[in-house]
Amino acid sequence: MARNSYELGVGVSEDHLALADAVAGFVERTITAEVVRAAVESTDAGKALPHWDALVAQDLLSLHIAEELGGQGAGLLTLAVALEPLGRGLHTGPFVPTVLAGAVLAAAYGTRAEDKSARLAGLADGSRTGAVALASNLTGTLTEAALTVSGTADGVLGALPADVVIAPVTVAGEQRWVVFENIDLTISAQDGIDVLRGSARLRADSVEVPVDRVLEVSSARVRSLAAVVLGAEAVGVMSWCVSTASEYAKTRVQFGRPIGQFQGVKHKCAQMGIALEKARAVLWDAAFALDRDDDTADYAAAVAALIIPDAAVQVAQECIQVHGGIGFTWEHDAHLYYRRALAVRGQLGARDERAEAVAGYVLSGLTLSSELELPAEAEQIRAAVRAELAEIAAIDDEDDQLVALGDGGWNLPHLPRPYGRSASPLEQVVIAQEIKASGIQMPQLLMGTWAVGAIVPHGDDRQKQELVVPTLRGELVWCQLFSEPGAGSDLASLTTKATKVDGGWQVSGQKIWTSVAQFSDWAMLIARTSPDKPKHEGITYFVLDMSSPGITVRPLREMTGSALFNEVFLDDVFIPDENVVGAVDEGWHVARTTLAGERVALSQKMEAYATDADLLRFATDRTLSPVARYRLGELMAESRAVDVISSRVVLKQLSGIDVSTTSSVGKLLGMALGQAISEYVVAELGIAGVVSVPGERSDHAMEQLIAGRATTIYGGTTEVQLNVIGERMLGLPRDAAVN
Repeated sequence: MARNSYELGVGVSEDHLALADAVAGFVERTITAEVVRAAVESTDAGKALPHWDALVAQDLLSLHIAEELGGQGAGLLTLAVALEPLGRGLHTGPFVPTVLAGAVLAAAYGTRAEDKSARLAGLADGSRTGAVALASNLTGTLTEAALTVSGTADGVLGALPADVVIAPVTVAGEQRWVVFENIDLTISAQDGIDVLRGSARLRADSVEVPVDRVLEVSSARVRSLAAVVLGAEAVGVMSWCVSTASEYAKTRVQFGRPIGQFQGVKHKCAQMGIALEKARAVLWDAAFALDRDDDTADYAAAVAALIIPDAAVQVAQECIQVHGGIGFTWEHDAHLYYRRALAVRGQLGARDERAEAVAGYVLSGLTLSSELELPAEAEQIRAAVRAELAEIAAIDDEDDQLVALGDGGWNLPHLPRPYGRSASPLEQVVIAQEIKASGIQMPQLLMGTWAVGAIVPHGDDRQKQELVVPTLRGELVWCQLFSEPGAGSDLASLTTKATKVDGGWQVSGQKIWTSVAQFSDWAMLIARTSPDKPKHEGITYFVLDMSSPGITVRPLREMTGSALFNEVFLDDVFIPDENVVGAVDEGWHVARTTLAGERVALSQKMEAYATDADLLRFATDRTLSPVARYRLGELMAESRAVDVISSRVVLKQLSGIDVSTTSSVGKLLGMALGQAISEYVVAELGIAGVVSVPGERSDHAMEQLIAGRATTIYGGTTEVQLNVIGERMLGLPRDAAVN
């Protein structure tokens, strides 16, 4: 069954994926290694390649142009999808400059082409080529009849063979965008870092341009269009670099094993994959916003412009590094992708300018929406959900309301009835939205969420009735006795031992990093029941009454000064047979249910730690230095990337797609972002960041900074998550077994 567009995320549909496959096939057949290498050695300054006519025949040049203007009306997102495989294939020639010029003309003309459509039509059908100068020293004097222009523009991508050139001209202190015909200008080739695609200098000497060639389009919109078009190509560059480096890391053997098995290389490749996922997410987000002409579309595009170019350069650099000496040779293609990434970054301007653009939008009060685009059937679900929640909201007694929420399956609606609502992924999203809108205060189940998630699929009826039901009503507090001092994130290496005795099990061992153990009624416990079995076997999952004799809870005072975590000692604690969840010796499978739930939850922003909301509260109405504004722009762009990736997690869940790897990416980015925001605020406060000062956010900032250091440790450390991403996303070999 075909998937809907919302299911693939940020408007990307099955048709888009089919288009990407078709373009990738064209690139593989047409833009071969021989063709690319011939272009490298060519002395043709324009770098026009023989595949241009074949590319025109693919009917891609008009994808993004509105039907009213003679295009296909598929939008910038569709063009971006097509550009990625072209960027991956390192295509040259005038395609990218031409589609960018077409996008600028289309934005200027809107739906009122009239006598202007002929110029755009030539770009759309491939009979003419175009180029856009994104910066210039051109100045002009405007009269009623014409604009007289003089000056230069350097590094204009694809200008030498272009029939039409669009460039910014400063007129009476204002930047205007002007269409030039090739014959209007003196165009000369320039040496550039990208040896596959030519750039040129434009010179205008008192050129008179008719006033109808002065475009009604803002500089912000031109930059936005360039960010998407060039950004899509850069994402293609990143895609090649990630896959090529990963494949090399799988096969290159050093010291008796593939280099991808060494964590230094594996983590480098994983970080490359994370950068690609982040870049692709903000690219699609910007393209989608521009297609809808959102009020914040230029803001979304500014985020893409800030993140993608530098990420592409970094990934290309790391691709060379993974390859070692061979990657530094002229014969290897890695340097060609590095050069392309550098050239794209140069086109989009200095990083401080791009960061300032984001900061400007932030401080103007604009916000980027994170609402999901849901299908029409969501509204039918919404009406019924809203009606039922209205009845619960009307309950005055807080305890009675908690019972109604628990018994109604609202707390964990994905669970089967009667514990949940057997809700589909789409229903779960709608329920979450409506609960938030209703203002109902949901119970904080904390670890109980994971306990219920394990007991419902694996437990017996008694366990469900006596433990799951009161937990969902908010009556029981749970903790998780998994981690051990000697095991850390390697839970399968646990040594806590459960010995079979009459009627149950005698358990001895030590657990650590146990949240809220001192307040808990019950615990999830895993212990080794068959020491002679392999590492992931012989483990049993128990539920443990925390009032049982033999349990000692010792709070661990943390960096914050508080004691959320604990170490727990188990000295011959008796657990009856009826408290085994699932089958004896098969507890690892039960535990993985809990762990999977934990990691998905941690992929989202956590309100207990620093978020973009804290950053906005700090920055609003505060005088920031240029450096502080620069960093503000960076952090808010990162925040948007986390939001979009989180949305993609949800959209993948709607499709039934495995989200474990994407969630790991979200966790890494989200937790690092929280730490970075805290560090930024404390650093900007100066003395008030380390000493409590009246009227400042001193205490709050200090608390968030110290507490946030834990976020990249628990729930799977950053290093463990990088292993997961490297192995699952990129297929790198697992770490070598220790004898």
